[in-house]
Amino acid sequence: MKNKENIKLTQFSPGAGWACKISSEDLTQVLSKLKQNNLNESKGFENFDDCAIFRINEKQSIIQTVDFFTPIVDDPYLFGQIAAANSLSDIYAMGGQPLFALNITAFPTDKLDLNILSKILLGGQDKCLEANIPILGGHSIKDDIPKYGLAVSGIIENKKIITNSNAKINDDIILTKPIGSGIISTAIKKNLANNTTVDTVVNVMKTLNNTASNHLYKFKVNACTDVTGYGLLGHLNEMCKASKVSAKINFSDIPLIDGVFNFAKQNIIPGGSKNNLNFYEKNIFFDPELSNFKKLILADAQTSGGLLISCPKSESKKLINSLNKISKYKSIIIGEFIEKNKANIFCK
Repeated sequence: MKNKENIKLTQFSPGAGWACKISSEDLTQVLSKLKQNNLNESKGFENFDDCAIFRINEKQSIIQTVDFFTPIVDDPYLFGQIAAANSLSDIYAMGGQPLFALNITAFPTDKLDLNILSKILLGGQDKCLEANIPILGGHSIKDDIPKYGLAVSGIIENKKIITNSNAKINDDIILTKPIGSGIISTAIKKNLANNTTVDTVVNVMKTLNNTASNHLYKFKVNACTDVTGYGLLGHLNEMCKASKVSAKINFSDIPLIDGVFNFAKQNIIPGGSKNNLNFYEKNIFFDPELSNFKKLILADAQTSGGLLISCPKSESKKLINSLNKISKYKSIIIGEFIEKNKANIFCK
């Protein structure tokens, strides 16, 4: 029997990380049949916000999220770190403070050595320690495809809740991490990415969004979300839809992970990213000169991406300057929100 410890985890993955997410179109169809029960001033999936919010008193709310996905890298420890960082990101996107987490995992015990699962869980545990929270338990099942993630509970002051539904006309749009992790992860799965490229994308994905989140209260921020499975275009579209505004962005201003451009030109694109573009392009006006592979980069399904922030122009440069003094990745203004138009997003 082949050594169960020397098997590439990505061989078990039908999609790369968040690229295996149920498509926006399918999920919208499913959720349309469910009625939102807004008890106790709670908020759920009506605006595709990052977390569920449950008010516990006049001053505070519990916020909760759950995320898990299939392997995006072959190293089990790094997979655990990336999955945990991705799960924590939803809490940070709403300006909350995580309190504790629970593990969620599925694992093929008859195909992979249990030491691999131990390394995955250790990666998640170490990332949670970095976030200064404990993992207090979890749930595991036997499955043919490995999966890992966290259910994270956090807390937030009611007056400080930041949703995706309050972007204002003339606000600048700020992105805190480069995009392209879905494309690079697909290249990794096809053995086309060199070690430098692998290290670069892993570092992007395992970096917590806590630094950017902690800055949200130091400056006036109107709305925020994180960029994950539905790509930059998808999450920006949801922000526009929820806020009743449109957005204008320039491809040349979008920060990209090194290597993404060339891989995309070679059509090394995950299926999830293609699904994103197919679903959201009806809401987007693209400059006729913008090539299709650039559109796919903008729709690329991200894993543990950065924060997408709506900030008044009077504050945006101060926010960026402050962030860029301490953050690993450069925050950039990628566009602005404009009056509601026929298209939610204008891209050139």
